Amino acid sequence: MQMAEEVRAEMVANVWKVLVKVGDQVDEGTELVTLESMKMEIPVMSEGSGVVKEIAVDEGDVIQGGDLIAVIE
Repeated sequence: MQMAEEVRAEMVANVWKVLVKVGDQVDEGTELVTLESMKMEIPVMSEGSGVVKEIAVDEGDVIQGGDLIAVIE
């Protein structure tokens, strides 16, 4: 049985775009959300394959390093 993958923020950033929804099938390297920090767009990718179980952010949110972005199972 596969463990759930928690995707977490690596830095303080704004959530610019949420590109997947709960129930979506994703593969390794699928872009889940796009963050914006210091005028740079930062893609957040899935590190493995699975189904999106949770999206913990909304577009426009300001997140901190370590904050949960999504759960892939």
